[in-house]
Amino acid sequence: MAKGKSTVDEPKRLTAKELKEFEKLLLERRKTLLDQARATLEDQDPEVRAPDEVDQASKEYDKSFEYRMRDREKFLLRKIEKALVRISDKEYDLCESCGNPIGKKRLSARPEATYCIICKEEQERKEKMFQKKRQLRATIDF
Repeated sequence: MAKGKSTVDEPKRLTAKELKEFEKLLLERRKTLLDQARATLEDQDPEVRAPDEVDQASKEYDKSFEYRMRDREKFLLRKIEKALVRISDKEYDLCESCGNPIGKKRLSARPEATYCIICKEEQERKEKMFQKKRQLRATIDF
């Protein structure tokens, strides 16, 4: 192996053409989410009582589920907006934590990603440890 060469392929910065492709993809995703939100608002029925309680409960559950989905999409929409700002700031493909390139493969899988895979895995490990500690405390408190 040549001196100075690493065995792991390190992610490289995206080219201007690749950035444009990601920007186009993010804009399309944003448009789709906004169109779905508009459709949900337009499809709202005035409060109509169903003939029986089971039908009414089912109808309310479906509506609640739809609103939860829109809530999650609102969070995703914010991430997409942030990614678009990061593109214009020339920071889109840089990890917010370590500053290293995120990598095209990761961004292809998750275009709104703000962390490289190493930092994201570390963040998830910390979250998992925190959750385990909370669960342990909850069982001890009883």
